Amino acid sequence: MGAAALSAPSSFEFATAARIVFGAGRLREAGTIAAELGAHALVVESGSGRAEALVALLHEQGVATTTFHARGEPTIALVEQGARVARDAQCDLVIALGGGSVIDAGKAIAALVTNRAPVREYLEVVGNAQPLTERPLPFVAIPTTAGTGAEVTRNAVLLAEEERVKVSLRSPLMLPAVALVDPELTYSVPPDVTAWTGLDALTQCLEPFVSPKSNPLTDGIAREGLVRAARSLWRAGREGSFAAREDMAVASLCGGLALANAKLGAVHGFAAPLGGMFPIPHGVACARLLAPVAEANVRALADRRGSGTTVLRYEEVARILTDKPHADVFEGVAALHDLVEELKVPRLGAYGLRSEDVPNVVAQAKRASSMQGNPVVLTDEELVTALEAAL
Repeated sequence: MGAAALSAPSSFEFATAARIVFGAGRLREAGTIAAELGAHALVVESGSGRAEALVALLHEQGVATTTFHARGEPTIALVEQGARVARDAQCDLVIALGGGSVIDAGKAIAALVTNRAPVREYLEVVGNAQPLTERPLPFVAIPTTAGTGAEVTRNAVLLAEEERVKVSLRSPLMLPAVALVDPELTYSVPPDVTAWTGLDALTQCLEPFVSPKSNPLTDGIAREGLVRAARSLWRAGREGSFAAREDMAVASLCGGLALANAKLGAVHGFAAPLGGMFPIPHGVACARLLAPVAEANVRALADRRGSGTTVLRYEEVARILTDKPHADVFEGVAALHDLVEELKVPRLGAYGLRSEDVPNVVAQAKRASSMQGNPVVLTDEELVTALEAAL
């Protein structure tokens, strides 16, 4: 009997972007889509110049534009500045074209244009986590990487520079009006970034699949993402084939849909403080912690005689990853470890993380909201072991 058969329907909710547009070449529809939502768009992009084609498409449909550059990790100060720019220009629409950081910046800006309290009032962990009271400006997310799934999530991850930690601005009102996913935009992404972001997508399918918050809808979506990532991640990261990149765009979308409705786990619990304390790319942090956290979870479930259903889910993941009908959980862990090594993902120590930093990172990680989705409560010792394995 597979894990799916043991997933009893229960009370749950599922919410996502109002509209998802997927397919190669569909960026060409951006102008028409935007014209239905507003007359003046704040275009949030990284400054790479890739937004020129988008701006031209908007202008063709009579949509005025103001461009705002969001380079690097979005900070509190950056999104406050973006909201001021949008208000001053009287923008009635926000469009973000870029990776997860750019999309998160745009999502936060759209929310803060209409919700004018200091940003920290709305932030988790470092703020008061007050709910948004006003509907954000309509937001269109156009991802250029296949990893974060931010185009269909209800939160924006921001860097709180004072505390050196990444935290979320979160609200159901922040779900994008449109997620426009054109795999062609990922074709030029370098192999290393393709690998790192792809491993983030894999993580965001796996963690919701084993989360106690999972439900029948997220199960099916996460499973589809796992299958596509298992067959295409290596090829996308090493060969860059178009078919593999399209598979990973779907896997990324699946991960975003799943995590937004079933939570993440300890991998992302670690990634939040690591990204704030060290210059570690999010995908690298997730990739390096994926196998160690999976091993910690399955060992903890066995030691504490935890949920048999969760162990069966890890077995199902192992079968998907290895393509072996009788693979056990530790073969799955080994497959994750081997994939990360084959894709040559840097170890976390390359970014300055040292053994003496581990206790502080663990303490910060335990406060992260993602930890609530882990299938078992890990001890400090178990968390330390997992993090040290990624050094």
